[in-house]
Parts: sequence; C-alpha cells; structure tokens
Amino acid sequence: MSFARVRALALVGILVLAAGVLTVMALTKGSKGNEAHASTCPSGYVLANMKLPNDNQQINLNVFNATDKVGLANSVKLDFEYRRFKVAKTGNNPLKKPVQGVGILRFGPQSVGSAYVVNAYFLNDAFLDFDPNRTDASVDVILGPGFKQLATQTEVNQAFTVLAGNGGPVVPSGACESGS
Repeated sequence: MSFARVRALALVGILVLAAGVLTVMALTKGSKGNEAHASTCPSGYVLANMKLPNDNQQINLNVFNATDKVGLANSVKLDFEYRRFKVAKTGNNPLKKPVQGVGILRFGPQSVGSAYVVNAYFLNDAFLDFDPNRTDASVDVILGPGFKQLATQTEVNQAFTVLAGNGGPVVPSGACESGS
C-alpha cells in the first residue's frame, strides 16, 4: 500500500472517531437527577424529559400525512419501522392544519429527547411543536410538502453532531429539564 493511501485511511479513521465521540457526547448530555431540577422549576412549568433515547425501539411514533401524496404516511411508517422505531398510528393530518416545510413533530413533556432524535431523521429541519399538556410519550410526525425522504444513517449522525455542537436539545418554553 502506498504512503498516500495509508495517510488517507488514517485521516478517515480519525474523522470517524471524532464523529463517534461527538455523537456519544450528544446522546449522554443531560444525565442529572430529577430532584435537583424539580426544586428549581417555576410554578406552572412541566418537567420535560430531555434525555436522548439510546435505541430507536424506545421511541413511539404516529405518522400522519399533510400532503396530497396518497399513501405517504404508510410508506414513511415502513421506513421508520426499518430503522427500529415503533409506529402506532398512520393516517392523514388529524388537526387538518396546513403544514409548511418537511413537517411538524408534535410531542409532550415525556418525549422531548425522543423528538430531537426523530428530528435528526429530518436533518433537524422539522418544526418542533411542544404541547405541555400532552400526557403520552409518543411523537406525532406530520409530513409536509417539503418532505422527500428520511435521512440516511450517515446524515443522521451528522445531524447529531450539529445538535451536539449547538449544545444539545433545547428545553421548551414552559418546561424545566427533568434529567430522566
């Protein structure tokens, strides 16, 4: 093997290692206990689970279509299941509100971290819609007219790196980090 090839392989190895380290940092951010956060949370705020799940199987989704493309929700459901997500419901946009861009992710306090993981599959371009009154841990994915396809695993890793570089998930307005 030539010196140039060895040097190129070494550089690629270092870049892969750096991406892995940044991804691990993004996934492990926010591991503080509930007690410290609950005592500093203002009255009327909800505790939000900011922890990024380690496995997609821990994330429950509902996939809805807000476009004129027939069967899009079911097709994306299959893509998410291939990526090991649990998908409970599919159908058309239940709120019948117009959707701009690639889509909307609707979620409650129990699934803030999960919503950020799902958003990585949209290259962090989906609109995040936090509902502090929501009681379940699922994330609603409402596909918009700008949606083309879910990101590849390499693109998802890059989205996590960008998320980590920006300080990780942002605590939604009206919520405090629970750390769980």
